[in-house]
Amino acid sequence: MSIGKLSDHLVDELLKLGYRSCYFVAGGNIMHLLNSVRTRMKCIPFAHEVGAAIATEYHNASLKESEGRAFCLVTAGPGLTNTITAFAGAWQESRELLVIGGQVKTADLARGQVRQRGIQEVDGIALTQSISKHSILLESPDQLDEALAAIVDGQTPRKGPVFLEIPLDVQAIQLEDVSTYTLSEFTNQGQALPNLDADAINEIVSGFRQSSRPVLLIGGGVSRATARILSEELEACRIPVMTTYNGADRVNNHAYNYFGRPNTWGMRYANILLQQADFILALGTRLGLQQTGFNWQQFAPLATVVHVDIDSKELFKGHPRVDQSLCCDADALLKSLLLENQLALLSHQEEWLNLSLQIKTELPLNETANTRREGFINPYDFWQQFSDIAPQDAILVPCSSGSSFTSSYQAVILPQDGMMLSNKSQAAMGYGLSGAIGAALANPHREVFLVEGDGGFLQNLQELVVARKNLKNLKIFLWVNRGYASIRQTQRTYFQGAWVGCDEESGLGFPDWPQLFTSFGIPCMEMTDQGFTDPEILEFLRTPQTCAIIVPIDPDQTFYPKISSRVTSTGSMESNPLHLIGPELSEETYLRVAPYLQSTTQTSKFNYTK
Repeated sequence: MSIGKLSDHLVDELLKLGYRSCYFVAGGNIMHLLNSVRTRMKCIPFAHEVGAAIATEYHNASLKESEGRAFCLVTAGPGLTNTITAFAGAWQESRELLVIGGQVKTADLARGQVRQRGIQEVDGIALTQSISKHSILLESPDQLDEALAAIVDGQTPRKGPVFLEIPLDVQAIQLEDVSTYTLSEFTNQGQALPNLDADAINEIVSGFRQSSRPVLLIGGGVSRATARILSEELEACRIPVMTTYNGADRVNNHAYNYFGRPNTWGMRYANILLQQADFILALGTRLGLQQTGFNWQQFAPLATVVHVDIDSKELFKGHPRVDQSLCCDADALLKSLLLENQLALLSHQEEWLNLSLQIKTELPLNETANTRREGFINPYDFWQQFSDIAPQDAILVPCSSGSSFTSSYQAVILPQDGMMLSNKSQAAMGYGLSGAIGAALANPHREVFLVEGDGGFLQNLQELVVARKNLKNLKIFLWVNRGYASIRQTQRTYFQGAWVGCDEESGLGFPDWPQLFTSFGIPCMEMTDQGFTDPEILEFLRTPQTCAIIVPIDPDQTFYPKISSRVTSTGSMESNPLHLIGPELSEETYLRVAPYLQSTTQTSKFNYTK
């Protein structure tokens, strides 16, 4: 017989599940929970709850092992509402995020009868249940088993946020026998993942072998651990391999048969190659609209498409057109294809590999169509130089929206053991700094490189104090173009440059950035037109400290290639397919790099925006 407080016991159970860190903002309605976690885990206070929650997501997404997880602890009312964007981001990116929230005493719960009864009370369950795998109001110790099972389920594919809301009086309940409420062996196992039978796998192998132009498209559903184990086999198979944005770090970017990241903001050669394939295995990707292009009806027009995902709802959502949908564990299938079936390029597919290599060589990542004025850094030069100097195990966090985000996936070549983290589904400004802090806290012996635009950075810069107090491995590159470059380009393209809320002239305001970093005690310098070849920049980066580098970007900088769209007569948008990413190639070049798409004219239904 043992006695303990519920909050103490819950934290002890979290330790068994691998949690070692708590990111929080203190509040009265979590006082018991905070006191319980204080002596059991590493506790990092954040300035704002959204920063704490985003950092928690990126912490867990960047872990190599299950040990060392972080959870987010927030108080009732605004403490919870401040995390909603992070809930949505983790939900849409299928990432683990455990948020434990305080609540008013059970006697003070409104229970839908009035808008609010307790001080700071808000119905957290109603707010979070549409963007979480589980959302539980824990009113009794008898619900602990349910709560722990939910936490385990949030860690298993398809991962997602879990919210536990615990009233103040419930946190303080004294348990007469804590063994009654201990995590069971069954609870700790999680759900078994579906696998394919031998016949289904043989059918995929047959599809590869019978095709003339196969492509393996790897998404984030393939784990980093499995991808690392199979790295040599992936390259040795010689089948052209591409990745989604979320799968960018699953394949050695320097591999002979790696052909980039197709996307609406994709690498031009990757888009053109994917559209010419006659067999595509899309493995561990939901094939969302950014991946297929908004004109999804013309995605992979020549290919038999086999779509593999862990979520059957994604397989049968109605777009894009696929020929076979398979719900299974992407890791297990990839191991079976490469290890058991020894899938490899065949002699009749050599021409396709050679064409792929030719197109990759001919279509550069740094396009001449992009222009800038003197005194500014070319963003594509930035990424090419960064690719040359990044440490082998660098962690890159290219924020989650805007030009610094899209250009990174178009131009960066990751180091062999590198990692790349973003949250493209929400594409929320302000994600970068908090996410980079979470990744840096989870990986103290690796350098973390944040690249974020000044518009997004402005939304969450209060967390600089967390970086200064806790980190020496965070390098911040702030792209300064005095506004929102992507919004500016949209207003230029569709509204003839009728600016509003996109730069200083149209209403925005920005601080003196060097002075701001100095006020936080963070060393700062400005990048010159030498870029990363400047020895002072390299020496600055080598110093073990959190530091910031201002990167001046031309406010009128263009970012090509990009998919062009037009506003139709009904007010909707119409977009080009992936292979017609603009600006247009010369007719001679297009005929050379797209021989299998000659029936699909390069001339779009509308003019490219120059």
